This record gives sequence, structure tokens and C-alpha cells, in this order.
Amino acid sequence: MTLADYMAACLLDPAHGYYATRDPFGAGGDFITSPEISQMFGEMIGLCLAQTWLDQGSPAPFTLAEAGPGRGTLMADILRATRGVPGFLDAAQVHLIEASATLRAAQAERVPGAIWLDHVDQLPQQPLLFVANEFYDALPIRQFRRDGAGWREVVVGLQGDQLAFGVTDPAPLAALAHRIEDTKDGDLVEVCPALAPITAAISALIAAHGGAALMIDYGDWTSLGDTFQAVQAHRVTDPLANPGQADLTAHVDFAALAAAAAPAKHTRLTPQGVFLERLGITQRAQALAAGLSGPALDAHVAAHRRLTHPADMGDHFKVIGIYPDGATPPPGLTA
Repeated sequence: MTLADYMAACLLDPAHGYYATRDPFGAGGDFITSPEISQMFGEMIGLCLAQTWLDQGSPAPFTLAEAGPGRGTLMADILRATRGVPGFLDAAQVHLIEASATLRAAQAERVPGAIWLDHVDQLPQQPLLFVANEFYDALPIRQFRRDGAGWREVVVGLQGDQLAFGVTDPAPLAALAHRIEDTKDGDLVEVCPALAPITAAISALIAAHGGAALMIDYGDWTSLGDTFQAVQAHRVTDPLANPGQADLTAHVDFAALAAAAAPAKHTRLTPQGVFLERLGITQRAQALAAGLSGPALDAHVAAHRRLTHPADMGDHFKVIGIYPDGATPPPGLTA
């Protein structure tokens, strides 16, 4: 089977899939995301979205949506941070795009009154403020290794009674014809089949009705090299060893995401640390620190560093925004 089919089965199988059977977040899970590290992350995102809403004339009603909302922590922080923006919460209709019944239950506790959707193409036809934090990295990918003018696809099969990687015979691939120029024999390129249609659906709403989207994830401008990995109990592990028991991810190809944003506009790709600093996270951190001491203060300082420092998530994670032609880019990002 293709790597995409393997990832989809491991992550989303209704009976045995990773996301369908557990809450993977936090110290007791397999990984931790930015909203779980500190409330400051969600506060900055909320203020960015609220200012975008004000810049575009405070449309009402509008959709406030998140894809892959985890436990609902980010959306809960966004809602709390925007309570002081007159009219914002009254106009907001909260939608969460989530496939896991287990995670929907956790989200319901933190975001009461939300509307759950299975797919982005179910979002209402109205202005949209959208956020996806560590959503795209979990979308199934396919891998192709260059062989002359053709490509061999990396596949998953059985070797004896164990899962193993293999490759197909080389063949030309129209979808990767443009990568012949910037690759050499043996180079590996990853393709995410769902990335373009998901992004196009979001961008079409923004282009037609207004709003903005923030995509925050790890990756690079162009895919090159093997980034497929499994994480279990906060450690990298063999992705074929325990199907359905580990998180499977790959780096995001932000160039492909940007290309799918048309006819809406996209911002420059910006490191997460730079984005958060532009939004004022250090000033917020200092304000919160004033009421802390001892271990609580140490943890707070460590959380700020982890979110923003180039050696931690500050450079590893990137942000790209989507906004209507003629509008101002979301705060913290540049055209």
C-alpha cells in the first residue's frame, strides 16, 4: 500500500486508529503542542484574529473555525482572549473540524456550544477566521524517490511477517515534473494529496467572503528528504513497529500550501518565534510573570522560551497566513 494509505489506516481507522482511540496530548500522552505549553500561544492567536476582524470592518456573523483542535485548548484560549473585543464573540460562530469522537468529547468540555464538522468543505458561506495548528503535518503523505527522469514510490508491505518499506518501479510522474529541476537521482520528495483541496476550500471562502487563515506547523518552503516519523511517549520510534499506537507525521510543504491559496493571497512564511514576538508575547509573558515565583515562574519562563527561541519551536515551526486580495495581512505576518 502507499504510505498515505498506511498513515490513514494507522491514524483514522474507526476501531483501531491512533486518533480514534485516545487523547494523545500532554505529558501523559505522546506529544505536546504549543497551546498545551502555555496560554500565551492561544492569546496571541486570538488577538491576531480579532484585529483581523476589526481591520475588515467587523463582519457579523462570521465563522471562527479550527481544524484539528486537539483538546480544544487553543480555541478556548482564543475565546477567552477576545472577550474584551466588543462584538467579536457575539458575531462568532465556532466550528471545530474533528474526525475523532474521543477528541470531540474533550473539546466539548472546553468549547461548549461549538459546532463540529467532518470536513472543511462543510464550513458556512460567510466570512471565515480559521486556524490550523499542527493539523497539516498529520495529513497522509506519499513519498517518491527520483530515478532518472522518473520516480519510484515508497510503499509499505510485508517482508515475512513484518511490515517493511519497498519501492515501485520507476515511472514518469506529471505531478512532480517541476521537481526534476531542483532534485537529483536518489532525492526523496513527499507529496500530501489532501493539502491542496483542503487549502483551496478554505481560501475560496476567504476570497469570496473575507476573513483570514493561520496555518502553523513544522516544515519548509519545499519538500526535500524523508521527514516521515512516528512519536510515542514523547520519543521518536519506528513508524512500522506499532501501527495505530504512535503518532505519524511529516513536514509540511508550505510552497504547495501557498500555491493552493489562490485566488486569495498568502503571506510570507514566518518563523513561529518571530510571529509571536511581533504580536507581543514577551510583553504578555512579563505581565504574567509579575504574579509568579518559584517553580511556577521557572515553568513560565521555560514555556516562553520553548515557544519562541530559535533553538526550540521558534524556528522549527512556521506560520503562513491567507487573506483576501486587497486586504491587510493578519498581524504578525507580512505580504
